[in-house]
Amino acid sequence: MAFSSRLSIYLIALGAFSLGMASYVTAGLIPLITSAFLVSDAMAAQLVTAFTLAYGLISPIAVALLPGNQQRTGLIIALALFVVANVASALAASFAMLVAWRALAGVGAGVYLALGIAASATLAPEAQRGKAIAVIMGGMASGTVLGVPLSLLLAEQLGWTSAMWLIALLGATSLAGLYLKLPDIPAAPYVSLWRKLPILKHPATLTILAVSLLGAIASLGMYTFIAPFMAASPSGETASIALYLWVWGVGGILGSFLIGPIVDKSQGSRVVLVIMLLLAVSLISLPVAASLHPWLALVPISLWGAVGWALQVPQNNALMRVRQQHGDGNLAVALNESALYLGSAIGAAAGGLMLSSALPVWILAVSASALAAAGALVQLTMGPRSH
Repeated sequence: MAFSSRLSIYLIALGAFSLGMASYVTAGLIPLITSAFLVSDAMAAQLVTAFTLAYGLISPIAVALLPGNQQRTGLIIALALFVVANVASALAASFAMLVAWRALAGVGAGVYLALGIAASATLAPEAQRGKAIAVIMGGMASGTVLGVPLSLLLAEQLGWTSAMWLIALLGATSLAGLYLKLPDIPAAPYVSLWRKLPILKHPATLTILAVSLLGAIASLGMYTFIAPFMAASPSGETASIALYLWVWGVGGILGSFLIGPIVDKSQGSRVVLVIMLLLAVSLISLPVAASLHPWLALVPISLWGAVGWALQVPQNNALMRVRQQHGDGNLAVALNESALYLGSAIGAAAGGLMLSSALPVWILAVSASALAAAGALVQLTMGPRSH
């Protein structure tokens, strides 16, 4: 791979790092934001909703409308919007303006990640495409696991706006580098918006998206309830929940980076099948391990984090392959990211209903494992064989 292409991929990954921070840091800033704007916790939580809804619903539309010969420009503009929205968030004079800017940040983030993954896959030789996508997903995972605690620590010392400034600074660094160094991206064939709509009927594409959705409901949905799950451990007091979150996240970083070479050397459909089966095993073994001793739960949690994050590398690679001839691979990736956010929301809502129904907390892990197994079955019976 040429040096310029490798540099561009790492610059895109730096932008993904800042995106990972922005996606998850707001939840940790809620106590500081409620004090700054004199709003309730429930109201402040709508900042997360604004970001995720804009990310999941609006960004695929924006990607669909982008001309095939404007991929580089679209990537730069999306990242610029993300940076500006984070700067404006730090300067927001009212809570309503803050909500609006978080929504715009979500649009920029969603479009940037979809175009960034597509650009990385285009810049890398086909034999190294999985590794290139893994670098981007690893950057996002690192931003979530390493960047979020760092920005929250900074916010505790300097105020919540400092977290937004840090995100904007990292994004601006990536933006400057990409503006100067990102080569032209080969234009995709022109495809009108009307001709892009059949992507929602393409069997192989729908299968990939369905597996991603089931994986997200199982993995990200269960992640929402790590704290209450471990608090209800029958084996006694648990250590700080932060330890479990860190182990999950570190597993995610390792899984994101290590899966790339495997995808490049193996049949992608089999890799996805193995990942979904390992996800099901890790989740079903979580209640057993936690019941024996809280420390034993770290083993399935680390595996769960690794395979949960690793899943999107072969999935995005597969989408780029099956949609390449149609010229809408970036739209497929954007839809895949939407599936992740939708799956996270469905998992969190379903888990909340289970807990409110006074069901035992271990039911959450068992249900998540069943959904992962269902995803494995979908992959086995309907998954594309060409990737």
